[in-house]
Amino acid sequence: MFETLRTIVYPVADLDSAKTWWAGILGAAPYFDESFYVGFDVNGNEVGLIPGGPDAAPTTYWRVRDAAAAYQKLLDQGASAHEEPHDVGDGIVTGAVRDSSGNLIGVISLPDE
Repeated sequence: MFETLRTIVYPVADLDSAKTWWAGILGAAPYFDESFYVGFDVNGNEVGLIPGGPDAAPTTYWRVRDAAAAYQKLLDQGASAHEEPHDVGDGIVTGAVRDSSGNLIGVISLPDE
């Protein structure tokens, strides 16, 4: 089901400050830069930043062929729903569950991979 780790999304209190910090660490500007999401390409994987409060947790996204099917399998194995699979643009579908320890586990399917 899981093919590879693909993306980690960090919620941050100050998107502009975090964007500047990550650009310095990675040595590159983000390839996607909007008020709701900032994305950096790291050798074909992604570090994403979203606005979030101090109680928000990072989400790691596993690349899968079918996000809806992977999401359902995780639910069938006892995970609880967090974010139903949905298209976030350009045919990219993401969804997330919480495992029994409360960790966020995301799935992502990409139209070109």
